Amino acid sequence: MKIFSLFLCFCCCVSFSQELSPIQVFTPSRYLGENQNWSLAQTNDKFIYVANNHTLLEFDGVRWKSYPSPNGSIFRAVSVAGDVIYTGCYMDFGFWTKDGLGRLSYTSLLGIIDQPVLEDEEFWNVQVVDDSVLFQSLSRIYVYNILDKSIGIIEAETAKAKIFNLRDHGILFQIKDKGIYKITKNRPELVTDDPSIKSRTVVGIFENNDGLVYLTTDGQGFFSKGGSEIRPWQFNLDSGSADLSIYSFLQLKDQSVILGTISHGMYQMTKEGQLLQHINQQNGLNNNTILNIFEDKDSNLWLAHDIGLSILNLSSPFQEYNDTAGNLGVVYTSTVYNGDLYLGTNQGLFRSRSSTNNFDLVPGTEGQVWCLVKLKNKLFCGHNNGTYLVEGNRAELISNVPGTWNIKEIEGVPDRLLQGNYNGLSVLKYQQGQWGLGYKIEGFNVSSRFFEFSDPDHVVVNHEYKGLFHLELNSGKTKVVSNTPELGKGYATSLVRFNDQLLYATNNGVFSFANQDQEFVLDSTLTKVFEAEGEGPMSILIPDDSNNRLWRFADHDMLYIEPSNIGNTPRLSKIAIPSFFRSNLGVSGFENINALGNGNYLIGTSGGYVTLDLEKVVAHDYPIYLTGVTKEYHNKPSQSVPHDSIMEFRFEDNSLGFAYSVPEYDKYTEVRYQYQLVGLYDSWSNWSSQPEISFENLPFGDYIFKVRAKVGGSLTENTASYAFIIRRPWYLSIPALVMYGLVFLVMSFSIHRVYKRYYRKQRERIVKENKRKLKRKKIQNQKRIVQINNERLLQEIEAKNRELAVSTMSLIKKNEFLNAIKDQLKKANNESAIKSVIRTIDRNISNEDDWKFFEEAFNNADKHFLKKIKEQHPELTANDLRLCAYLRLNLSSKEIAPLLNISLRSVEVKRYRLRKKMKLPHEEGLIEYILSI
Repeated sequence: MKIFSLFLCFCCCVSFSQELSPIQVFTPSRYLGENQNWSLAQTNDKFIYVANNHTLLEFDGVRWKSYPSPNGSIFRAVSVAGDVIYTGCYMDFGFWTKDGLGRLSYTSLLGIIDQPVLEDEEFWNVQVVDDSVLFQSLSRIYVYNILDKSIGIIEAETAKAKIFNLRDHGILFQIKDKGIYKITKNRPELVTDDPSIKSRTVVGIFENNDGLVYLTTDGQGFFSKGGSEIRPWQFNLDSGSADLSIYSFLQLKDQSVILGTISHGMYQMTKEGQLLQHINQQNGLNNNTILNIFEDKDSNLWLAHDIGLSILNLSSPFQEYNDTAGNLGVVYTSTVYNGDLYLGTNQGLFRSRSSTNNFDLVPGTEGQVWCLVKLKNKLFCGHNNGTYLVEGNRAELISNVPGTWNIKEIEGVPDRLLQGNYNGLSVLKYQQGQWGLGYKIEGFNVSSRFFEFSDPDHVVVNHEYKGLFHLELNSGKTKVVSNTPELGKGYATSLVRFNDQLLYATNNGVFSFANQDQEFVLDSTLTKVFEAEGEGPMSILIPDDSNNRLWRFADHDMLYIEPSNIGNTPRLSKIAIPSFFRSNLGVSGFENINALGNGNYLIGTSGGYVTLDLEKVVAHDYPIYLTGVTKEYHNKPSQSVPHDSIMEFRFEDNSLGFAYSVPEYDKYTEVRYQYQLVGLYDSWSNWSSQPEISFENLPFGDYIFKVRAKVGGSLTENTASYAFIIRRPWYLSIPALVMYGLVFLVMSFSIHRVYKRYYRKQRERIVKENKRKLKRKKIQNQKRIVQINNERLLQEIEAKNRELAVSTMSLIKKNEFLNAIKDQLKKANNESAIKSVIRTIDRNISNEDDWKFFEEAFNNADKHFLKKIKEQHPELTANDLRLCAYLRLNLSSKEIAPLLNISLRSVEVKRYRLRKKMKLPHEEGLIEYILSI
């Protein structure tokens, strides 16, 4: 039943013009190896290994690694048992295992063979069967027992080293010119020696309902064995199949058979012999020579070519039609009508008949096609020229109104159709048994790509830049009687009807039409559903009325909603798509997906189209692996380190690189990665397609690197992690910290001592300075005191001088007065009484008390003068000292005379005598001398 379904699916695909499974090619420049690839295998971690001439290639889904042949010869075969890789080459075979760095190391098995290998023996085939590994050359089969490490030898000369492990018939192989044998207890047992088989080279054996089928390499036919009878087996490849030179063969898990040829590419057929598909270099393979075929764990088909590798994603829900010749152009719309597939492109309308595999341009439709609409059991084509009615390979222009965007039925008016054009709305009318242009609706000339009826008399038109227009039509649907504009709510807009609801989509959300308000309001449910998980910018809404689905394209997903069986919230489904496919969907805003029936959809692209089978969309679990940890340097190559245990790194090695991958080989499945470095970052990074990350100059501490991936729309089943430690730098190690502590204590103590001495000296200096300042201040104060005292003394002297002057003047006045009285008395007549008065006056004039008073006052004013002059001139008498005192006061002789009670003449005589006593020279004045003392 499964094969029958596959066959029906293929027939449908063939009818739609060579839609092929997605194909990826790897050229030698991409995997950095040699041209020829002889064999492929896959380990439990889904890594692919390729026998690539002189190197063994390892592919983890992202990176290719190469390992040279142990003896410099060509690898002819590779196989795996668990995670152990077995290889065969010239004069050697053995196995490879991974070390802690994730690198392969080789161990030869020649050392445990009882007898040496044959001269120039080359091992072309390696097969793992249960607990045994079979290494096959053109002369022998070496059976290596994995459990007991023993090797047995079967002599088996053959023209082509092939071993066939069949479920019901055991392990079969061919011995040249003898027939087909099977291995029983490490010994060959004949299965058939029919002449039709033993004389030919058998390249493949598989089981079908009739028994065994033998495929030969020379194109002389296939043979089947039922019971003991060998007879020709009927198969149907193509007209040139008789000339095929088959080199490789594989029966897939779905029981279909793959034939690899020398120059015609690959054929896939059912086990009953019906051709499913033929793929060669012209329609996608890397090369037409197929040296080996391998089906991996995810049912991807790997083809080893004479030049490069190819991968076919046979189980992918996507099928591709690539218009490599550029005949179609950009596909804007599509539909299936009367069993034929029609494509509307920017170059015209193309048709592919169910009986052919080619697209033909429908004559007269050259130019831009906007829509294909099936209404009234007719196919209408909206074109740049107007509207065509399509039937088979003919297209009739029924409306010449330029640019028909879309066509819709008018409710309640079966003979009319409303179409949107570049310059408004127009009506198609059915009359006299045919459709034609009825009239253009008056009163509205805005381009009407998106339009819908809100009720039978109201049309809503959406223009991406001008906004929405609510049009009320007259009863005859001939003109607009009311036009109510509504501002647009964003860009990338579209207007559709889904599930009896009018929806208006923009970049800001999805809005639904509220009949009571006659305007669009935000539909939070649909907006939330379509924009879940931050899908980014969305495409236009695309309704699928036949399946009641509503589609929209996002950055990494195709989204569609359909009514939920429970509740009012629609059910959202996601189909992951790669970024290259999203960018290949043609002109933005014109994305298109159309139902073909039975869950199949056609998606127009800029170079053909892609079909989608929803039944094949299934979730897969993928693991993620940490494939490498390296120490990164600026001035030398990076160094790999073990990543299977916790590592401690020197602080000098604190720049680390991490490589990771998901072994996934589907062309339409995109892998994005997210990492976290616990100990440095608390949150996950943004999603990225980069399968590696480097961290530079990490601080010391404990870290855990974590990485996960999103494969398509699903997270990987595991999160790869790697714990490591960055040791402290030597200058922050515990001994260094202890040393720093000791040094700090010593330095602190020394600094304390130094500062203590410094501050002591500083204090002493300050004290000394303060003492100097105090002393200076004291001296200044003393000087100030002396100055004040001197000022006071000067004031006292001035006062004494004033007092002396006053007293002197008083004496002078008194004596003058007394002398005047005395002179007057001398003139009086009473001589005795007068003499008595004169004597009294004389006593007062020469009173010693006056002199003492004067002397005391003079000494107060000039206390050292009399002493000094007495010391210098001891011969001076008291009268001489008195005269000196009067002269010191700078008194004139006239003033001195009354004081001494002598005449002026006598004063001069005294002055003269005083000069002589002082022995003053003639030229020196007496007063100047006295003043100088």
